[in-house]
Formats: sequence, structure tokens, C-alpha cells
Amino acid sequence: MSGNAVSDTCGGAKRTPADRTVAIWDLPLRLWHWALAACVLVAWFTPTVYDRLHRIVGYAVIGLLVFRLAWGFWGSRYSRFRLIGVRLRAAPSYLWNLRRGITGRYIGLNPAGTLMLVALLLSIAVSAITGALSVTVTLFGVWWIEDTHAFASDAVMILVLLHVAGVVLMSLLQHENLIRAMITGRKRIRGH
Repeated sequence: MSGNAVSDTCGGAKRTPADRTVAIWDLPLRLWHWALAACVLVAWFTPTVYDRLHRIVGYAVIGLLVFRLAWGFWGSRYSRFRLIGVRLRAAPSYLWNLRRGITGRYIGLNPAGTLMLVALLLSIAVSAITGALSVTVTLFGVWWIEDTHAFASDAVMILVLLHVAGVVLMSLLQHENLIRAMITGRKRIRGH
């Protein structure tokens, strides 16, 4: 449909392109996101108290990371990693402009979101892999593996808090509920 108005399915009313939404994050990616968030949260609160549960969610995290790696190459358009390099190179200027409230509009992840995705995936991978290694017969009790696991786990939680703060900040700056977008998979597209 061309022009400045998009037909509304309820009552024939017209709405502007500003009210239009588009499917961004597919169901597998959204399920992955919330499953990973739940596993990371459970893992954070269970070490030394509920070791078995801690290990189970740790192995689940490794499985989720393998899925995300595969989905980054074979998933739907906005799930793929094809723009990571471009967005990472744009991240410093994006963050600099963000200080002045200049956000730009991105259909998928913005450069700051891409930077957070990479940082979170890497720190979660280090935490999960070193956690799995630390319970093997050969590497049980090896200080540098345990220390790396503890450091990476702390880094994950710091990054999670920054991620949530960033989502809230961008939702406020862009007047868009990004949490709802990650639940529904749809994001509002503004007209010009």
C-alpha cells in the first residue's frame, strides 16, 4: 500500500505509518531470550546452595548458546548476525550521540544493543563453559577456572543490569515499549 495512510482493519479508520508495527523478533528468538534470562537468574541464585539445579541450568545455558549461534546464521532476518560488524563499528559514535538524546531509529538492535548482545553472549559463554569445566574430574578445584567462572558470572550480572537499564532508557527516549516488543516480536515503525 502506498501513500501516507495505512488501512485499519477495524471500522475502516485510517492511521498514519507511525502507528504501524512490523514483525522483528521471531518466536524462536523470543523464547530463547526469555529462557536464557530465566536460566541466568536461576544460576545466579543457586550456587553452593542448590548445586544440582545450578549445574542443570548451566548446561541448559550452553545448549541455549549453541542454539543462538546456529540461529544467528540460519534464523530469520533480524535474528542473523549479518550486521554485527557494522553495528559494532557504529557503537562508539552511537553511544556518544546518546549522551545528547540522539537515538536514531533501528528496526532490529541498535549499535548499543548489538554491543550488549556480543558482551553478554561472550561473558555468558565464558561463565557457562568454565562452570562446566570446574565440575570435571580433571579440572575440579583448579583455581584459575573457578576464579574465571566467578569473575565471568559477576560480569554477566553487571551486564544484565546494564541491559535492563538500557532497554528502559531507550523505551523512554523513543516512547516505545521495548519489553513488549520482545514479548510480541513486533516493533513500531515511524513514518517520515
